[in-house]
Amino acid sequence: MAKNGLDKWFKQNWVDIGSKRKDGSFAKCGRSKQKADAKRKYPKCVPLAKARRMSEGQRKSAVARKRAAANVGPKPTNVATFAKRKKAADGGMIKQAQQNYRGSYISGDLGGVEVSNPSLKKYYKGML
Repeated sequence: MAKNGLDKWFKQNWVDIGSKRKDGSFAKCGRSKQKADAKRKYPKCVPLAKARRMSEGQRKSAVARKRAAANVGPKPTNVATFAKRKKAADGGMIKQAQQNYRGSYISGDLGGVEVSNPSLKKYYKGML
Protein backbone atom coordinates (compact mmCIF):
# COMPACT_ATOMS: atom_id res chain seq x y z
CA MET A 1 0.00 0.00 0.00
CA ALA A 2 2.78 2.46 0.93
CA LYS A 3 4.66 1.64 -2.27
CA ASN A 4 1.56 2.41 -4.30
CA GLY A 5 1.24 5.81 -2.60
CA LEU A 6 4.89 6.62 -3.17
CA ASP A 7 4.67 5.56 -6.81
CA LYS A 8 1.70 7.86 -7.28
CA TRP A 9 3.61 10.72 -5.60
CA PHE A 10 6.58 10.32 -7.94
CA LYS A 11 4.36 10.15 -11.04
CA GLN A 12 2.69 13.48 -10.25
CA ASN A 13 3.98 16.47 -12.19
CA TRP A 14 5.35 18.75 -9.44
CA VAL A 15 5.58 22.44 -10.32
CA ASP A 16 6.76 25.63 -8.58
CA ILE A 17 3.73 27.88 -8.08
CA GLY A 18 6.03 30.77 -7.19
CA SER A 19 7.36 31.10 -10.74
CA LYS A 20 4.62 31.36 -13.31
CA ARG A 21 5.77 31.75 -16.90
CA LYS A 22 4.45 34.31 -19.38
CA ASP A 23 2.49 31.63 -21.24
CA GLY A 24 0.62 30.72 -18.03
CA SER A 25 2.45 27.47 -17.28
CA PHE A 26 4.50 26.83 -14.17
CA ALA A 27 8.21 26.13 -13.94
CA LYS A 28 9.30 22.64 -12.98
CA CYS A 29 9.82 22.19 -9.26
CA GLY A 30 13.23 22.57 -7.68
CA ARG A 31 16.42 24.45 -8.44
CA SER A 32 19.64 23.44 -10.10
CA LYS A 33 23.12 24.64 -9.25
CA GLN A 34 23.25 26.71 -12.43
CA LYS A 35 24.06 30.38 -11.95
CA ALA A 36 20.77 31.56 -13.51
CA ASP A 37 18.75 29.18 -11.36
CA ALA A 38 20.56 30.09 -8.14
CA LYS A 39 18.95 33.56 -8.15
CA ARG A 40 15.42 32.12 -8.00
CA LYS A 41 13.53 32.48 -4.77
CA TYR A 42 12.81 29.43 -2.65
CA PRO A 43 10.31 27.21 -4.54
CA LYS A 44 6.83 26.32 -3.29
CA CYS A 45 6.08 23.04 -5.01
CA VAL A 46 2.69 21.39 -5.47
CA PRO A 47 1.32 18.87 -7.99
CA LEU A 48 0.20 20.49 -11.23
CA ALA A 49 -3.40 19.36 -10.69
CA LYS A 50 -3.54 21.16 -7.34
CA ALA A 51 -1.84 24.27 -8.78
CA ARG A 52 -4.53 24.53 -11.45
CA ARG A 53 -7.32 24.25 -8.84
CA MET A 54 -5.86 27.04 -6.70
CA SER A 55 -6.91 30.65 -7.20
CA GLU A 56 -4.32 33.36 -7.82
CA GLY A 57 -4.74 34.62 -4.24
CA GLN A 58 -4.25 31.14 -2.78
CA ARG A 59 -1.06 30.70 -4.80
CA LYS A 60 0.32 34.08 -3.72
CA SER A 61 -0.54 33.37 -0.08
CA ALA A 62 1.17 29.96 -0.14
CA VAL A 63 4.30 31.37 -1.78
CA ALA A 64 4.46 34.30 0.66
CA ARG A 65 4.17 31.98 3.67
CA LYS A 66 6.83 29.66 2.26
CA ARG A 67 9.28 32.53 1.71
CA ALA A 68 8.50 34.09 5.09
CA ALA A 69 9.39 30.83 6.85
CA ALA A 70 13.03 30.65 7.85
CA ASN A 71 14.39 28.41 5.10
CA VAL A 72 17.76 27.85 6.67
CA GLY A 73 19.66 24.64 7.12
CA PRO A 74 19.98 21.56 5.01
CA LYS A 75 16.29 20.62 5.08
CA PRO A 76 13.51 22.66 3.45
CA THR A 77 10.81 24.15 5.66
CA ASN A 78 7.37 22.73 4.97
CA VAL A 79 4.46 25.16 4.91
CA ALA A 80 0.78 24.30 4.52
CA THR A 81 -0.46 24.94 1.01
CA PHE A 82 -3.78 26.35 2.21
CA ALA A 83 -3.89 28.76 5.16
CA LYS A 84 -6.24 27.93 8.00
CA ARG A 85 -9.20 30.27 8.30
CA LYS A 86 -9.35 32.49 11.34
CA LYS A 87 -12.64 32.90 13.14
CA ALA A 88 -14.10 36.36 13.58
CA ALA A 89 -12.73 37.85 16.79
CA ASP A 90 -15.88 39.34 18.23
CA GLY A 91 -18.66 37.34 16.59
CA GLY A 92 -17.07 33.97 17.27
CA MET A 93 -16.42 34.71 20.93
CA ILE A 94 -19.97 35.93 21.51
CA LYS A 95 -21.41 32.83 19.85
CA GLN A 96 -19.14 30.63 21.95
CA ALA A 97 -20.18 32.46 25.14
CA GLN A 98 -23.83 31.98 24.26
CA GLN A 99 -23.40 28.29 23.58
CA ASN A 100 -21.36 27.58 26.70
CA TYR A 101 -23.46 29.65 29.11
CA ARG A 102 -25.01 27.59 31.90
CA GLY A 103 -25.72 30.25 34.51
CA SER A 104 -28.73 31.35 36.53
CA TYR A 105 -30.23 33.73 33.94
CA ILE A 106 -33.23 32.39 32.14
CA SER A 107 -32.55 35.00 29.51
CA GLY A 108 -30.88 38.37 29.65
CA ASP A 109 -27.94 40.56 28.84
CA LEU A 110 -24.62 39.78 30.48
CA GLY A 111 -21.89 42.29 29.66
CA GLY A 112 -23.32 43.08 26.25
CA VAL A 113 -23.75 39.40 25.37
CA GLU A 114 -27.29 38.05 25.05
CA VAL A 115 -27.39 34.85 27.11
CA SER A 116 -30.00 32.31 28.07
CA ASN A 117 -30.12 28.95 29.77
CA PRO A 118 -32.27 26.56 27.73
CA SER A 119 -32.74 24.14 30.60
CA LEU A 120 -34.11 26.90 32.85
CA LYS A 121 -36.34 28.16 30.02
CA LYS A 122 -37.78 24.68 29.72
CA TYR A 123 -38.26 24.35 33.48
CA TYR A 124 -39.90 27.76 33.96
CA LYS A 125 -41.87 27.59 30.71
CA GLY A 126 -45.30 27.47 32.41
CA MET A 127 -44.46 30.16 34.98
CA LEU A 128 -43.26 32.89 32.60
